[in-house]
Amino acid sequence: MVVVCPRILPGCRLSQITRLLSTKAASVNGTKVEVLGREYTGDHMTNVTPHLLSHIGRDLHLQPHHPLRHVAQRVTQHMYRQYLSPRGNPLFSVHSQLHPVVTTHQNFDSLLIPKDHVSRKKSDNFYINETHLLRAHTSAHQSELISMGFDNFLVIGDVYRRDDIDASHYPVFHQLEGVRLCTLKELYGTHQNMDAYHLFENGERTEDHQGVHSAEAARRMEAELKGCLLGLATSLFGQDTEVRWVDAYFPFTHPSWELEVQINGEWVELLGCGIMEQEILANAGVQDKIGWAFGLGLERWAMKLYGIPDIRLFWSTDSGFLSQFRFDDPATPVTYKAVSKYNPCINDISFWLPKDQQYESADFYDLVRSVGGSLVEQVNLVDSFTHPKKQLTSHCYRIVYRHMERVLTQEEVNDVHRKIEQEAASSLQVSIRITPIVCRGGREQMTEPMSSQ
Repeated sequence: MVVVCPRILPGCRLSQITRLLSTKAASVNGTKVEVLGREYTGDHMTNVTPHLLSHIGRDLHLQPHHPLRHVAQRVTQHMYRQYLSPRGNPLFSVHSQLHPVVTTHQNFDSLLIPKDHVSRKKSDNFYINETHLLRAHTSAHQSELISMGFDNFLVIGDVYRRDDIDASHYPVFHQLEGVRLCTLKELYGTHQNMDAYHLFENGERTEDHQGVHSAEAARRMEAELKGCLLGLATSLFGQDTEVRWVDAYFPFTHPSWELEVQINGEWVELLGCGIMEQEILANAGVQDKIGWAFGLGLERWAMKLYGIPDIRLFWSTDSGFLSQFRFDDPATPVTYKAVSKYNPCINDISFWLPKDQQYESADFYDLVRSVGGSLVEQVNLVDSFTHPKKQLTSHCYRIVYRHMERVLTQEEVNDVHRKIEQEAASSLQVSIRITPIVCRGGREQMTEPMSSQ
């Protein structure tokens, strides 16, 4: 049985940038935005961008024959096979259309994330306003689904984070979350003397288990969780795949682990997991169960499984990419073959930071994404210095432009680059310096880079 939940959570998206953006699912004008029929007003925390809003409604994980959908289906099928009801039906329900806008309580407080935790920072998240944001992880829906009575479920959806710009990071990506709750009988089975078995105790918290869990209950839950996920990893990457567990820390699970696999001689993190903090279950109204949870990134799995080199490809509508995954059986083995590898164009931009105004690189990265869109492959801060007399700080960023489907001309790259300069000066109050330009691979070559002044 598959349960697909509609977009029922309150939501909106908003932009500080006073320009009009219209898409199938969202529109924003000034500080007002309407998304899926709901309108919100921004405040001092608002930092979503028009470029981000343009991804609303794409739902790549639901698109037929998309590689992300194939991976999600394979994970779902594994969980269906692993856990069956006495009548032979899958225990796990699937929630793949929950609204991506959540409250700060859902995204942080319900998961016991401390008020001063770095993950709450405005520079790491896309805030709608002070009380709402685009979910940073699918874990934001855990408590609500548990309080609704779901004991075994998967949440699949798009998540949003302000991050670096490179071939493996994108402000929108997709996660799959799994949660399983067990009663005493489900964990230990049926025995003549059930009084000898316990889920809870009043003990001390250790590295191996929470103080409220009995040592045996924690051991059994760990064994079940790791057995399930090892089976998942080997079913997708092969029975001979070398794997290892690494101790980890997450505010919402204890103990916690990361699963790594060796691919092409390199250890790669595949997922994070752990025994759910009992306080989360208690706050959701569950007193007689113990739970585990795991989360994985669909893009990461697909890139490793199919050999896809650039995360932007998942958003491509080019048939040369999508046709390689046009099959019905998600277990079909395939290795991505590049349609073509076009050379990049590389331009630098240098500017003085505003002296009396707060500046964060994440704001510039968002601006570059908004103006340059998918043409931007990577942005790196390559130089930073403070002028001893002026007491002004200068940043120099290197922007790598590369089209996924054709060769870019230097003229069109320069046009985008000028728009980025203009928008940076206007929105971020920076002072553009004479910009050094390093161009490689376009149809028109620059003979020498310009010197910085």
